[in-house]
Amino acid sequence: MFCFQCQETAKNQGCTVKGVCGKPEETADLQDLLIYVCKGIAVYGEKLKEKGTVEKEAGHFICEALFTTITNVAWDDDVIVDRIRQALDVRDAVKEKLGGDLPDALPDCAVWAATDKQAIMDKALSDEVRITAMQNEDVRSLRELLIIGSKGIAAYADHVAILGHEKDDIYGFLMEALASTTKELSTDEMVGLVMKAGECAVNTMALLDEANTKAYGNPEITEVSIGVGKNPGILISGHDLKDMEELLKQTEGTGVDVYTHGEMLPANCYPAFKKYDHFIGNYGGSWWHQNKDFESFNGAIVLTTNCLIPIKKTNTYLDRLFTTGVVGYPGAKHIAKRPQGGAKDFSAVVERAKQCAPPEEIESGKIVGGFAHNQVLALADKVIDAVKSGAIKRFVVMAGCDGRQKSRSYFTEVAENLPKDTVILTAGCAKYRYNKLNLGDIGGIPRVLDAGQCNDSYSLAVIALKLKEAFGLDDINDLPVSYDIAWYEQKAVAVLLALLSLGVKGIRLGPTLPGFLSPNVANVLVEKFDIKPIGTVEEDIAAMMAGK
Repeated sequence: MFCFQCQETAKNQGCTVKGVCGKPEETADLQDLLIYVCKGIAVYGEKLKEKGTVEKEAGHFICEALFTTITNVAWDDDVIVDRIRQALDVRDAVKEKLGGDLPDALPDCAVWAATDKQAIMDKALSDEVRITAMQNEDVRSLRELLIIGSKGIAAYADHVAILGHEKDDIYGFLMEALASTTKELSTDEMVGLVMKAGECAVNTMALLDEANTKAYGNPEITEVSIGVGKNPGILISGHDLKDMEELLKQTEGTGVDVYTHGEMLPANCYPAFKKYDHFIGNYGGSWWHQNKDFESFNGAIVLTTNCLIPIKKTNTYLDRLFTTGVVGYPGAKHIAKRPQGGAKDFSAVVERAKQCAPPEEIESGKIVGGFAHNQVLALADKVIDAVKSGAIKRFVVMAGCDGRQKSRSYFTEVAENLPKDTVILTAGCAKYRYNKLNLGDIGGIPRVLDAGQCNDSYSLAVIALKLKEAFGLDDINDLPVSYDIAWYEQKAVAVLLALLSLGVKGIRLGPTLPGFLSPNVANVLVEKFDIKPIGTVEEDIAAMMAGK
């Protein structure tokens, strides 16, 4: 195998025996093959787009397929094999719509067919599929940066589609991006596509924000309980708010409580979910704590999207673990897709929860969330006055991902040591490094403003753009805002590209710069956008307070 898509990749170069995440070689190879066949779909899809038609079904399938290959999503090889078979069918359906007007030169990925599981496994091991076959490291770096960014876009676009919103431009770009990796393009052309991915990421996150708020209302400032009740519970993790809605409806009146975990924490701040008395609050921390959190929770667990890690032999929660959507794990029960116009059936989850003891209390108290752009802009006058008076000297955007490396204590230490006249803007699970610290407030404005899930980094961009307008500035980089971003997986890469496309410069990125960036490609980003690796806590705080 060769995989370097996440921040924890071995030696910051690439996992070649087994993923640091726990992903086996066979699973990695099958995921590579799934991407490979999606390139074949894209070759035909791009040709259709040139004729004025964006194939929506194929576009949505590509989103699901790419989402399947994101870190900590798919652990069941049989499920991935089935998705590869589906991909071949989708590819052939798109090809048929072209009729006899086929591209002049089809790459092997566009013409290959598989008949059985063994043929698929053999193909997964073939050299033309494997990334190690690519000799030019700069070409490889740019292509993989584009694919990895596209995975993040695809994940957000999948959430959008689940809520009934779609845009041809998003599907069209994903077709263009994947098809481009089968062509010999100039460096400038490849860099241009990477920047176009950033623009597409902004548009996709904006559409998801619209879909979420139309369905569930604008997030509100909310005190979220981190304690437990006395009833059996269901713990829902991941990112899918539609699953959250349906689970709450189906558990009402059952005597079973519902708790969020990880990136589902912001669901507590949506008005549509607050009406459920059995919605208790949040349990535990970020994704990498789940072996401990899921064990002590005692109840049923639902994983709606990525962030499912391998279960240890000492853990006992597999028989109460349920997956749904793109997530799969051997031995876990899978909740099927919702029928057209219907809802998913969570009855098996509810019945399993009823057999369980109530959650073990691991902490108590409350944390505050709900500071998405609508809520913060409602406080705009107060915020602007605090900046003008000098009460707030600087905002530090500390969005992104959490992870298990000890070096990530850097982000906790930055939060603890930032001057008392600074405000942290956050989104994503990086917040768990500091959202339970007692950092106080500035004139009633909390010093940690949590905008929500990783896709709600869009809210942070909206806030920055509105502040730029309010202060009459020409450049977003003239704001008293610094960026100290933690990344782990591919959605964070899409968020990074989105920020770059909006013209943000001087981003600190850590704990390491991505291993998939060749030295030359990294230099391009450094020279054009002043991206820099994190340093020491003291040096970085001093530099950020000085606007550097």
